[in-house]
Amino acid sequence: MTRSIALVDVNNFYVSCERVFNPKLENKPVVVLSNNDGCAVARSNEVKALGIGMAMPWFQCKDLAEQHQITAFSSNYALYADMSNRVMSILRQFSPDQEIYSIDESFLDLSTQPSKDLVVLGQAIKHTIKQWTGLPVCVGFASTKTLAKLANHCAKKRPHYKGVCNFNTLAPPQLDTILNSIAVGEVWGVGRKLAPKLNARGINTVLDLKQANPQRIKQQFNVTLAKSVRELNGTVCIEMEDVIPIKQQILSSRSFGQKVSDYQGLAESITLYMSRAAEKLRRQQSYAGHVHVFIRSSPHDEGPFYSNGATVALPTPTDHTAQLVKTALWILKRIYKPNIRYLKAGVMLGDLRTASDIQQDLFSTQTPTLKTAPLMQTIDRINQKMGRETVKLASLGTHRPWKMRQENKSQSFTTKWEELIRVD
Repeated sequence: MTRSIALVDVNNFYVSCERVFNPKLENKPVVVLSNNDGCAVARSNEVKALGIGMAMPWFQCKDLAEQHQITAFSSNYALYADMSNRVMSILRQFSPDQEIYSIDESFLDLSTQPSKDLVVLGQAIKHTIKQWTGLPVCVGFASTKTLAKLANHCAKKRPHYKGVCNFNTLAPPQLDTILNSIAVGEVWGVGRKLAPKLNARGINTVLDLKQANPQRIKQQFNVTLAKSVRELNGTVCIEMEDVIPIKQQILSSRSFGQKVSDYQGLAESITLYMSRAAEKLRRQQSYAGHVHVFIRSSPHDEGPFYSNGATVALPTPTDHTAQLVKTALWILKRIYKPNIRYLKAGVMLGDLRTASDIQQDLFSTQTPTLKTAPLMQTIDRINQKMGRETVKLASLGTHRPWKMRQENKSQSFTTKWEELIRVD
């Protein structure tokens, strides 16, 4: 039986979230800006056609924006996280074997579905998500995750697929023809930095990489790229729980051994989870741009069920445990309700970046992100050698550490009662 992996991806996710609640923006140029409204981090197709690149500073686009009446929004992470959770919840109904790869992407293992039905199933996924959330998605099917990402790319870029592309139904020559038309930089894990190095060795298309010798690729580059070569040839090297690129989100959560009602107990658990998440963040050499905290009780308990979460964007991305914990506890204080028996709590780090992508905030009162690296590395080494929590936080502040500039932020349409859309 041919393995069938689906990659479901929301089109222009941040922009699409804004359009759901403002349909007048359909087919209009729209951008979503980064923290403090600095750069374009999401662009509609209309904006891409105008030549505005990813992460382009917004002040450089002002004339173009005025000329073409581009609508710009500040990042509304609480809205995006909530919409993402809705999409992922819907996808779980199509397959319990799910891997949430990023805020707008999810893998599904649909190997038990007959191959001939996958396009119909993909259209059902598209229709259901569009109907229930208003968000447009594309679906790619293939025998490996690397090929599924490419199938999704074709579903998105080639209109005749109508948003759903199934590589498993293609004969090998047909698939090779398609792969020969796709630049090697589109391969999962290759990207803009590695692509020029491959080009220099005559590997320009996906088919070129597929036909390369895996052992030679391993010697010249790394084992990760060698796995990609094998995956392009249909050999499964990346299982559902094994993601080659750095994680785009880091989640740390756990159900309690016994239910917790007091704030102090929850605060201690959030401190623990955030400390673990920060360690993972530093291991993959990333910095977090926003922090999400959630708490919930058991739906099976007597009394009202309570579940809540909130997201805060940081003025400067950081991997500093103390800064991340302070932010998490500030969130916890605002979503905590007394007299509730909480079953689970957790934190999530998002908007992850590398050091080269960080723009320092001149006016921030926080310790400059990159200067804290030696301290964090020292703590990690001590804890690794002497045992976890040998060095840990002694006290944590809970005051609000900053207020980010968001001059064009949309309402929290799905997360605040007072900001729900009103229909008169």
